[in-house]
Amino acid sequence: MTDTILFENAAILDGTAEGAVPGHVLVEGGTIKEVSDKPIVAASARHIDLRGRTLMPGLIDAHVHVVASIVNLGLNAMLPDAVIAFRAAKIMNGMLMRGFTTVRDLGGATHGLRMARDEGHFDGPRLNICGKALSQTGGHCDFRGRHDTRDTAFFAARLGTLGRLVDGVPDVRRACREEIKAGADYIKIMANGGVASPTDPIAFVGFSKEEVLSSVEEAENAGTYVAAHLYTDSAIHRAVECGVRSLEHCNLIQSPTARFAAERGAIACPTLVTYQALKDEGASLGLPAESVAKIDDVRTAGLRSLEIMRDAGLMMAFGTDLLGDMHRHQSSEFVIRGQVLPAIEVIRSATINAAKLLVAEGSIGCVAPGALADLIVVEGDPLKDLSLLAGQGEHLSAIMLGGRFVKDALAA
Repeated sequence: MTDTILFENAAILDGTAEGAVPGHVLVEGGTIKEVSDKPIVAASARHIDLRGRTLMPGLIDAHVHVVASIVNLGLNAMLPDAVIAFRAAKIMNGMLMRGFTTVRDLGGATHGLRMARDEGHFDGPRLNICGKALSQTGGHCDFRGRHDTRDTAFFAARLGTLGRLVDGVPDVRRACREEIKAGADYIKIMANGGVASPTDPIAFVGFSKEEVLSSVEEAENAGTYVAAHLYTDSAIHRAVECGVRSLEHCNLIQSPTARFAAERGAIACPTLVTYQALKDEGASLGLPAESVAKIDDVRTAGLRSLEIMRDAGLMMAFGTDLLGDMHRHQSSEFVIRGQVLPAIEVIRSATINAAKLLVAEGSIGCVAPGALADLIVVEGDPLKDLSLLAGQGEHLSAIMLGGRFVKDALAA
């Protein structure tokens, strides 16, 4: 049962202003009913004085893989579905306890997993999904290795696999339609080589232009958009030309392409923490040697890419892209970005910018009347110290999901 809660004397921070704004917030029936700079009268509510604390919308991680329970994604695909599902529930609960109340899965999670969460079988963030990501044979979702000739259909239906292999325009169209029919909120394509896959160097371009265009058309026909895995400048430029809206990673982007993407209304979703984590821990956690060798191709350019995109006016959302035991580093993305970006811009990436990317403006990522009551209470001011959002939620005294506390240490 959802209680009526009145947060009083809060420093409200959601990125809509240049800083925190003092105010009072009334939560009722799972949504935010009222936000005011004057005291709110609500006699039947539980009154919580947040003086000295910051009230923020629940954070949004716009690039996760909740089914990636181990770093070696080829082996992950071979695990039984039941094991993957239980591990995913644990991974998602960890995300929620770090203050992430919504996550966008970029390949692997299914509508069935979302149903299990929505039915209350475990506490986890709201789940926005693409279903299985689309990759060409030999692309970033082909984990078979050079000498593995098993049929691709063997992997496609497994919960632990991140994507499916499709070749040619008819296959791409059918796959888009099947994923949307199965509950996908958007379409994900692998339009560049990647680190974790064994046979595609970073510079490889995924899919023909006609295949990319067909995925964009199918997504638009369904009222949604395409997200693309991208690293190299030329691949990013081509994707934007084809109408791709969500640009994942973008480590090697250059200024003209960033400006072009901004003019077209695209949104970038950098994921810097995963490359540092892979560099530090990937080999010890089972990342194959051919993947380890590719990490620095993109890792060292990460911080510079943030500066390039900021200067070009290209909107950025918050993403992490972590795998297996490295999910615990999720919130370190805040600190990494804070090395080159103002704290308010980093916070916007995980609130209002991410909400726009998920086509959920006004519903999540903000503290406003009518929005879902997904809220976190931070002990201190994240604008002065982004590390208050890092770790495992140690500095979060409360986490609310749909008006219900999943963590409440406010009384203490």
